[in-house]
Amino acid sequence: MKNIAVILAGGTGSRMGSETPKQFLPLGGHCVLFHSVKPFEDSPSIDEVAIVTHRDHRGRVEALVAEAGWKKVSHVIDGGDERYLSSLNAIMAFIDYPDSTNILFHDAARPCVSARIVEDVCRMLQHYPAVAVGIPATDTLWEIAFNQEALTATPENPYAVLRVPERQRFWQAQTPQAFRLPLIRDAYQRALNDPSFHATDDASVVARYIPEQKVHILQGSPSNIKITHPADLLSAEEFLTNNNK
Repeated sequence: MKNIAVILAGGTGSRMGSETPKQFLPLGGHCVLFHSVKPFEDSPSIDEVAIVTHRDHRGRVEALVAEAGWKKVSHVIDGGDERYLSSLNAIMAFIDYPDSTNILFHDAARPCVSARIVEDVCRMLQHYPAVAVGIPATDTLWEIAFNQEALTATPENPYAVLRVPERQRFWQAQTPQAFRLPLIRDAYQRALNDPSFHATDDASVVARYIPEQKVHILQGSPSNIKITHPADLLSAEEFLTNNNK
């Protein structure tokens, strides 16, 4: 059984308010992408690493791989315009690998993933063909009824609370999300035949298009944050400093 980590680094990071994509922003003496790849490169349970990036940044990624001296990075793959297309490009890059191959998708914007999470995911993959990482929701959740004229609330035309679901039933998704290769391949094949297909992560593709297959959840960590806003960089910097990562 081979475990392949796919680092999804094709985003533009528009919400960061920076011209530099967030995966290349400086963090802890390196860049965000460096910290996202390193736990997989260092893991004894990971056999290969692939990095999916925008074609314009391929040279930058290849230079980072060479400078870091990473030996497990076997592929630098062109990303797609949507996240799911980047995942699909990675699946196609390994389509000829044995059916026992596992693919772990990880967001490059999560530079604080721990070695413990990586090892636990690989351990669970010995028993289950679909594994995802998440943490229980801590805030009260509202299901919102928004007006049909606009998707943005204003003081004159605000959203309204439709219902308050039971918080105990909800978890916040993180990455890695990992799957046996034939499972995630078949899920995407079914998804691409659906004209209304839309997904923001890989676990939801399996859950929707192969509902008979349970996605088993591993508890992640609040520190496994996703870099979305500038303040997240400060939180990541503090975590990396305190953990000497």
